[in-house]
Amino acid sequence: MNAEAQDPYAVQRKAMLSDIVALTRETRFETGRAALSERVMAALGRVPRHRFVSPGEERNAYDNRPLPIGHGQTISQPFIVALMTDLLDLKADAKVLEIGTGSGYQAAVLGELAREVYSIEIIVPLAKEASARLAALGYRNVTVRSGDGYAGWPEQAPFDAIMVTAGALDVPPALIAQLKPGGRLVIPVGPQWIGQELLVIEKDAGGKTATRKVLAVRFVPLVRDRQ
Repeated sequence: MNAEAQDPYAVQRKAMLSDIVALTRETRFETGRAALSERVMAALGRVPRHRFVSPGEERNAYDNRPLPIGHGQTISQPFIVALMTDLLDLKADAKVLEIGTGSGYQAAVLGELAREVYSIEIIVPLAKEASARLAALGYRNVTVRSGDGYAGWPEQAPFDAIMVTAGALDVPPALIAQLKPGGRLVIPVGPQWIGQELLVIEKDAGGKTATRKVLAVRFVPLVRDRQ
């Protein structure tokens, strides 16, 4: 039995990776990246994205666009997932915090690359579904909980890298505080309908941070717990 017969999504996944390569080249002057790391591309090639989309959307799972997952949320465009992951520059022993679990797809990609991943989702049904999905797929190094991502996960801090997968109006101070010296925070910042910028924030050994803009993006807003 050939690989395509064993994996009916193999062709679509290969096409997705080709789209990511093409978009990476097109945006190289904005992002400073003409190519993404082989580790990141291999991780996206392994994660079964069709398992993270809503029922009925499986045929669209490997299209290079966001898809709705319910509760007003989306699974991000594969190119953006790849770029944000690459910007973290993860080592195999990294401990990572993700804010905005959604369907769990980005957490799975991070789980392919890092030693430990902690992911927070404020929408309880999404958190429960993502946790069950990741466990069923064997991602034992990914832990999901429901909560307000603005507060981070202080019990597990500090983190080598932090990723925020929803648009924040500002950079949460708690996330800066929970980032290790030498670590990176990747976060989209700005109003959803006016303009968001994908930022990379690096913390030096002395605790000072440096911020650079990478790309104009559009994410669903980062929801806060107002109780």
